Amino acid sequence: MMHMTFYWGNKVTLLFDFWRTDSWSSYALALLACFIVSVIYQYMEDRHQRFKILSSKSKKNYPPPSSNAAVNTPLLYSFPTVGSVWNSARFATAILFGINSAIGYMLMLAIMSFNGGVFVSIVLGLSIGYLLFRTGEEDVMVVDNQCACA
Repeated sequence: MMHMTFYWGNKVTLLFDFWRTDSWSSYALALLACFIVSVIYQYMEDRHQRFKILSSKSKKNYPPPSSNAAVNTPLLYSFPTVGSVWNSARFATAILFGINSAIGYMLMLAIMSFNGGVFVSIVLGLSIGYLLFRTGEEDVMVVDNQCACA
């Protein structure tokens, strides 16, 4: 029977029927696996942010807004053509986004086992992974204003 509230015990089923723990040693290995995957998640998120920065450097620059920007701004931008922004960094960003999304959803489903140890190991793994890999550079925005205003 599936628990609907947090419980503390060494008997847990994680993600798949074959991943069941029935002893303290198998439970500890499962918690270690959750911890490691959480750290890897933060590492992959850092890689994703770095590739995103690389791919944004080749984006098309739109002209600076005029005084009536709300009137002149198009509602829809055209879909990029194959040669314009489809570079290897953008492709790598998309792949890393997909992999990272899958890992994130798997971690969420593991937490939904409602086991307290699984919850704590995942939160600790995310926190330590953030401390190790997420340097805060993703919060820095570089604005390159190349306006040729007269």
